[in-house]
Amino acid sequence: MNSLYKKIAVLAGMLLLSVAAFAQENFDKIEMAEGLKQSGKIYVVVISLSIIFTGIVAYLIMLDRKISKLERDIKNK
Repeated sequence: MNSLYKKIAVLAGMLLLSVAAFAQENFDKIEMAEGLKQSGKIYVVVISLSIIFTGIVAYLIMLDRKISKLERDIKNK
């Protein structure tokens, strides 16, 4: 359980650092994002990246479960 708390603390720290990084950018001068936003293509990009990220996370969870099962099988023999 202690490991879970460490992971949550690291994740929270990373999120805080990313917020600080965004605070230093000037969003008014990003022309590419404005063009994509005006044409509506930015939503396609966001959905595509979300699908890819979700697939990678699902694959890693599935892989972790398989490895855990193999470790238990080896430990029980």
